[in-house]
Amino acid sequence: MSSEIEVVFQPYGKRTLIPSGTTIIDAAKKLGIDISSLCGGRGTCGKCKVKVQSGIEGLNPLTEQELNHLSKDEIETNFRLACQARVTLPSIVLVPEISRIGKQRLQTEGIEVPVELKPLVKKYFLKLPKPTLHDARSDEDRILDALKDEHGRSGFFDFDVARSLPIVLRESDWAVTTVMWGDKIIAIEPGDTTDRCFGFAVDIGTTKLAGFLVDLNKGSVVNVVARTNPQIPFGEDVMSRIAFAITGGWNALSELQKAVVSGINEMIEECCKKGGLKYEEIYELCFAGNTCMQLLFLGLWPRHVAFSPYPPVLRRGVDTDASKLGLRSHINANAHFLPVIGGFVGADSVADIMAVKMLESNETIMDIDIGTNTEIAIGNKELVMIDSCASGPAFEGMEIKFGMRAATGAIEKISIDSKTLEINYRTIDDKAPVGICGSGLIDILAELLKSGIIDVKGTFVKEMTKQTNRLRQGPDGWEFVLAWKNETSTNTDIAITQADIRELQKAKAAMHTGCEILMKRINVTEKDIDKLYIAGAFGNYIDPENARTIGIYPEISIEKIHFVGNTAGTGARMCLASKDMREYAEEISKKVKYFELAADPDFQTEYINSIYLPHVNLNKYPITKGLLQRLGSLRL
Repeated sequence: MSSEIEVVFQPYGKRTLIPSGTTIIDAAKKLGIDISSLCGGRGTCGKCKVKVQSGIEGLNPLTEQELNHLSKDEIETNFRLACQARVTLPSIVLVPEISRIGKQRLQTEGIEVPVELKPLVKKYFLKLPKPTLHDARSDEDRILDALKDEHGRSGFFDFDVARSLPIVLRESDWAVTTVMWGDKIIAIEPGDTTDRCFGFAVDIGTTKLAGFLVDLNKGSVVNVVARTNPQIPFGEDVMSRIAFAITGGWNALSELQKAVVSGINEMIEECCKKGGLKYEEIYELCFAGNTCMQLLFLGLWPRHVAFSPYPPVLRRGVDTDASKLGLRSHINANAHFLPVIGGFVGADSVADIMAVKMLESNETIMDIDIGTNTEIAIGNKELVMIDSCASGPAFEGMEIKFGMRAATGAIEKISIDSKTLEINYRTIDDKAPVGICGSGLIDILAELLKSGIIDVKGTFVKEMTKQTNRLRQGPDGWEFVLAWKNETSTNTDIAITQADIRELQKAKAAMHTGCEILMKRINVTEKDIDKLYIAGAFGNYIDPENARTIGIYPEISIEKIHFVGNTAGTGARMCLASKDMREYAEEISKKVKYFELAADPDFQTEYINSIYLPHVNLNKYPITKGLLQRLGSLRL
């Protein structure tokens, strides 16, 4: 049996005992210390750098992954990748600021869409006559008759409720509140509690959780709260988490399920505390998320959704006992997960389409939900088609040298002075720079293009070194410095490299390709698009003109672009508040046509064309010609 070893994490001052041979990142997980790991511990992202201050001699030799991601100076100063380094001696580990997840900005707000209030959960107060020799009806019949006579409702008892029914009736002197979910009686409560009826809606994102406590009597949101998804330490993207589950089997899947439920329960407790209520007063919970999040939340085996043809396990909406999932709510509360459309088009897309009313529209709408995966829907009441592309890893920091999520210290806005080529930037929370988040990455790509520092192929123009010392040959090739080390909190120059630009081009090309191919298949052009909705947390912070400049989406007029925020949360609330909306979600799931991009014969050609900035066919759009006029120094 391996001996236990003490590991201390600084600057937190936290320590724990771990078995010999445990990785540093697993030790950190045990203490709840967040270390950035975009690749789920495979050593491919290089984001989990830590400095071993004591015990370096007890670590395993440097792995191939570490040799790829650590510089010579870092190796000489005892830096290791936390996912690769295994501890065999007592150690002190410093987690540098650049490797900390930090306080992440989490999007909860989305457009409010009014719906007629028709919750499945309803409460009815009953003042019942006591049994007599002339009226010896069963307790069950006494309640069912009163429900029908006083409220016109028919119903049936959940067996668990019937078990305690005689006690509750008599202790409350026959004055009780009946709680119904649909036609099922899920609780009998003493006295009149009809003014206390709540539900909880959740957007389960790959990165974040957003929870909404809703008063089901009024349809209003009582409290809102957000958390990073606790599954992140198991993998920052969906494929990493599926790989973790497949490798570890049912135990690993159970870990993932319990992790996300723990985060949801934390949100429930926080909302209840703020609202002055008990979690037992939550009678229904409603969830939206992508198909992978559905599988990992419900504990469904996820392997086959990761391989062609990517079939989901369930398409229709799911209703199950909240208690079976471990959720903190009334013991008989219902948990509803909205229906999905396909393997990579989930309930969040159903919610998006519902929120922007695409199936009801006479206008042609394009809806882009930018996230770890980007879903693109186009259509109107006649036809809606949707596809999905892998876009998130680069814009969420994966494979970008100084890339990071939208957390404290991330550079989020960037501009380049057209005359001096000097940088102006803004960071989240106005702290010293730590890295660059997605909105900043879009800005810098557009600004480099507009200033002529890169050409339409995304290649640095070497002659520009005569005009700025920010363009230089770095340890990883050509790079452009965004923040000098004396400005940062990491004492390191923060730069965008040629390799970073290539990764960003691939990500934006995936999105542009998804838009272009879907427009072809549905037979519309940019001019036919009446509205472009940008959904998702990431989309809410990007500069729409810069995004168009680099070709994330087609050349659609800026005035047609609308940011709608967290529409997944909006859809979850709509379905919590109205059973009609729940039926509408099923209709969306059935009617929307999923299109598999990879199967399209034009995919490879369109993708290669879309690598260019903004697109290889620079004369295709009048707006693009206008763009070229603005790019005076651009080399074609």
